[in-house]
Amino acid sequence: MHSTLKRDKPPSFGFTLAELLISLAILGLIATFTIPKVLSSTQNSANVAKVKEAAATLAAAYQQAKLDGSINSNSDVSDLSPYLNYLAWDTSGTLIDHVQGSTSQACNTTYPCAKLANGTTILFNAPSQFGGTATTNMLNFFVDPEPGYSGTTNPVRAVQMVLYYDGFITSRAFARPNSYTSLGGPYGPGSFDPPWFSW
Repeated sequence: MHSTLKRDKPPSFGFTLAELLISLAILGLIATFTIPKVLSSTQNSANVAKVKEAAATLAAAYQQAKLDGSINSNSDVSDLSPYLNYLAWDTSGTLIDHVQGSTSQACNTTYPCAKLANGTTILFNAPSQFGGTATTNMLNFFVDPEPGYSGTTNPVRAVQMVLYYDGFITSRAFARPNSYTSLGGPYGPGSFDPPWFSW
């Protein structure tokens, strides 16, 4: 007599179609929330780097002008412009983006703009002068890291920078107390930068 041995069914490996579809749906949901944040973070990092590069350009121009004896209490942007490394000077009415706590600004003869090689636009308050030699006397600039005008107030894309007579440069949130400017009133405590910008 032959006995028939019952063989166990070999184990199966893999996933069912339903399991795969559920997994793909979960991954798609995660990607929907994650990818925009990653892209936004990457763009913000690039913009922060551009603003810092513009600040370094302004600081270098100031130091060179000071070495050449071109800086005094009545100095304004015209004393810095020969020392700036820029691609083009714009007074044609081009708009730059909103500044935190303010509105968009137009490049014109009163507020001329310098376009840098990295795509950043710097808007100058041409009539503004240091007005003295104290550590609170300053010039101010709007730095827009993205070329063109987005037409929205949020996200704010321009940073207001201040350059002091002693050569210190920073953004509005870190301005020295009791600093004054014709663009936006007193600086110091209570001033702020766009939420995406940090030193």
